[in-house]
Amino acid sequence: MDIKTTGPALPPRTVSESQSEMTELILPNDTNTLGNLLGGRLMNFIDLVGAMAAFRHARSHVVTASMEHIDFIAPVHVGDLLILKSSINRAFRTSMEVGVKVWVENTLAGIHRHVASAYLTFVAIDPQGRRVPVPPLDLQGDEENRRYEDAGRRREIREAEARRRRIPKFDPATPIRP
Repeated sequence: MDIKTTGPALPPRTVSESQSEMTELILPNDTNTLGNLLGGRLMNFIDLVGAMAAFRHARSHVVTASMEHIDFIAPVHVGDLLILKSSINRAFRTSMEVGVKVWVENTLAGIHRHVASAYLTFVAIDPQGRRVPVPPLDLQGDEENRRYEDAGRRREIREAEARRRRIPKFDPATPIRP
């Protein structure tokens, strides 16, 4: 992979500098026949708000590398107000892990309910599609430090799984050749 490294070192950025929020009113075209938000539509919203935080942090184009984990906690219905919030959990060399939390607001009662969470990885690229470095994070407080450490552990697990998938499985029916 070609990594563009020319230029001065990038100054660190705080998590709060790139946090993003998006609100969507759930309409009938977003739902299934039961009036529940389609999972794929929710994933689209999550990808968008995650990309906003990554774009703000990197200050360059970003592409989604993976949607690592998503928990659908509770259904979302027609007429619900969906609130999505994203934050950078960790900046690596050219990639960033972004956490997204999703709530539904009952606007009549003024009550918020947590309905989904996800982790995504975004890669910063230049206009030609080459990877570019991202600024490091300037962590502020225990919660940001915990999320940073957790993101490192998730990355180790992703890399171990990627290595495992690349190892061909032994097939006793295949002849061994020198």
